[in-house]
Amino acid sequence: MKTSLFAMIVTTMATALAAAETVNFDDMKAGVPPPGWTATQTGSGPAKWSVEKDASAPSKPNVLKQSGQATFPVCIKNNANIKDGFVQVKFKPVSGEEDQAGGVIWRCKDADNYYIARANALEDNVTIYHTIKGRRVAFKNTNTKVTSGMWHTLRVDFKGNQFTVTFDDKKVIEANDNSFTEAGKVGVWTKADSVTLFDVFSYGAK
Repeated sequence: MKTSLFAMIVTTMATALAAAETVNFDDMKAGVPPPGWTATQTGSGPAKWSVEKDASAPSKPNVLKQSGQATFPVCIKNNANIKDGFVQVKFKPVSGEEDQAGGVIWRCKDADNYYIARANALEDNVTIYHTIKGRRVAFKNTNTKVTSGMWHTLRVDFKGNQFTVTFDDKKVIEANDNSFTEAGKVGVWTKADSVTLFDVFSYGAK
């Protein structure tokens, strides 16, 4: 009985680990968008997504950098399809006069339809939104210090219509929304003139 229970626990843990993926960008060519991702934007203006070398990277040598000025630059992981699970990234807001934001997206249908959680170093807050047909609407927000020029960790756990946002290992938002109920892709997001670095992008089903 004990052996069977142990085997079941090990199998469950192995399945959970197998379902999780991490992308560090370290084995990718610098100067171009990452292969296997859709580097695009919501709205107008040119987004500029590229893998770049960065000495401060949590996982050296490369990061994913956004340095364009689109309405909402978004980079989508193509082969992910998750209904209930998590998405997490380390990000560093570098500069921007209008915004200094970094975010994650989930249940993404395309560049105009997805959920976002983002942290903003100019506003010192974390906000959760849905974007429907290109229109972004916030449904919960909390004030918290987001330091420019430093690496932070942003994570969202999602199950059904319930979402938990964690920023630098602290739970900052719990929210409900029913806009997107089906499985979708995951990815990263910025806004306007934000120059933002991303690294150690992790996601998985639960």
